[in-house]
Amino acid sequence: MYDYLDRPVTSLDHGGRFLVWSTRSWVKAVGERQCPASAIARAFDKWNMVAGLQPFLRMMALFNRHGLENFQFCALQCNHVSEHEAIIIALVSASRGNGRIPVRGTLDLLVEEDAVGDLFASIASLGQAMALAGLVPVRTGADADEIEGKPETPMP
Repeated sequence: MYDYLDRPVTSLDHGGRFLVWSTRSWVKAVGERQCPASAIARAFDKWNMVAGLQPFLRMMALFNRHGLENFQFCALQCNHVSEHEAIIIALVSASRGNGRIPVRGTLDLLVEEDAVGDLFASIASLGQAMALAGLVPVRTGADADEIEGKPETPMP
């Protein structure tokens, strides 16, 4: 998580940016009483992530309904990664073997016990879809700002 926390969104790879944009867009849609799937489906299609849409929606719903604390997400325009955004990126990355955190143990600290299994499965499915799309977030290094080919603005 600390690899992502308080970093500029522009320093993240495409997978990290995709997750930040998706979580923020989900929160914005729910806050505006709109269907979050409708708000993000087009971007999921554009990034070959259709297989990840349902696991993502389930993950966010589980965090929302069963979280042990209120998750905080930044506004779409914010260029810094919040704590909970960093946690989600780290969990998805770790689900594919790219992280240094035990996913299931971390989930025990984030959600009610009854939701851990479903949330773990959702994150694993999302990670698999991101791998198939070539979007698995990877740990960022000090030279992450020099990654070639990154767009200047956050996703979609």
